[in-house]
Amino acid sequence: MRIEITSKIIDITPTIRERIESRFDKLERLQVPLITPHVIVSKEKLTFMIEASVSIPNGKLFAQAEHEDMYAAINELGQKLERQLNRYTAKPLARRANAAHKEHLQLDESEV
Repeated sequence: MRIEITSKIIDITPTIRERIESRFDKLERLQVPLITPHVIVSKEKLTFMIEASVSIPNGKLFAQAEHEDMYAAINELGQKLERQLNRYTAKPLARRANAAHKEHLQLDESEV
């Protein structure tokens, strides 16, 4: 996967690129195709801000993290994106559960 990394003020070193790519590799394990991931790395005063936007089928994910340590911010960003992907993958199951519950309620009302 090709990740577009944009930086404001900071030079993107190979280790930073490798850390970001390893976090996105973990996201790919959830078996959701990630389309055109874009990461923006910036620094404001003493904190590093990292933003990511990723297109997925039928949607788009966006996460933002800030921390004094850049690698901690990258990890936090990855965790936020992972939660969003988990929610996206579990959504059909949640809808199916709601439909079964509605059918059960309709059966109860017809008996009354």
